[in-house]
Amino acid sequence: MKGIKTVIYSHAEKLPQVEESNFFHSRQLFLISASTPKMKPYMVVCYDESGQVVSQLLATIRYRTSFLPPFFFMHCRVMGEGTYAKSDYKKDDLFGEMLTALTKKLNKRSLYIEVSNLSQKMFGFRHFRHNDYFPVHWMSIHNSLHSKTPEERITEKMMHRIEMAYSRGVTCQTVETEDDLKAFNKLLRHHHWFKPKRYIPDSQFFIKLRESNRCQLFVTKYRNHVIGCSACVYGDEDADLWYSAFRRKTYLPLHPDAVTIWHAIKYAHEHGYQHINFLDVGLPFQKNSFREFILRFGGKPVSTFRWFRCSIRWINSLLKWIYRD
Repeated sequence: MKGIKTVIYSHAEKLPQVEESNFFHSRQLFLISASTPKMKPYMVVCYDESGQVVSQLLATIRYRTSFLPPFFFMHCRVMGEGTYAKSDYKKDDLFGEMLTALTKKLNKRSLYIEVSNLSQKMFGFRHFRHNDYFPVHWMSIHNSLHSKTPEERITEKMMHRIEMAYSRGVTCQTVETEDDLKAFNKLLRHHHWFKPKRYIPDSQFFIKLRESNRCQLFVTKYRNHVIGCSACVYGDEDADLWYSAFRRKTYLPLHPDAVTIWHAIKYAHEHGYQHINFLDVGLPFQKNSFREFILRFGGKPVSTFRWFRCSIRWINSLLKWIYRD
């Protein structure tokens, strides 16, 4: 791209001053990821002819293990399309530059690259295709918090469950003690133990998130036992529910899932955020119990794409054929 210089940084001391408005592509998350075991961040930065930063994209390598071959592998995750400064360059073209540079850099270092949570379904379509990515249909849900209160949007049955749980002694609060943080990590890891798709970072990651000014960790308690937890990230206008876990089977009559999600929604509304986004509600199967559960809080489902690229060429070609439009 004429007039654009693209550089990929993997060390914090070399990272230039970048825009911090989007937490998922910020220096702050870069530093948190860099200090977390089994994670390595890469920041792609585009400069114009005058040396000014015009766009940035944060990718994170995650070192993973599995019960099946390959037993150890690396997976690269990009959340969103990056951050862009005001310039004469088109956002789509800058994204193409960053995606191409990142793919060349990490193609041999990770088993696959995953790009998710794009703001528009068709964003960057031709650049993904040019770099040999294939799309998988996905679902996302967001709740509006500005035109109606959460109480006006939630279903009557769900509200009744939450009120009943509160009357039985269930409470929600931010993580404030080391014991709460340990219980948060333990529940999150146990909840996702049999979900190989879901990656849960080392506890150090959540310690650093808790110390940041852009995230809140919540726990749901009953008789001093943690039965639910969630982690939310906050931007200028929107909140994002990033991680959540519940002890649904053990405490079924207390509905810890409903109370935990409701508390995250209420917190975002009370602090003036316009929307709360649920970052991972899964594949758009006709029957998806978690998606249906989240929709009972009054959100809107949105069909989107997640883009993948496998470094093993023949597997990538096979998957491209399987997921062809």
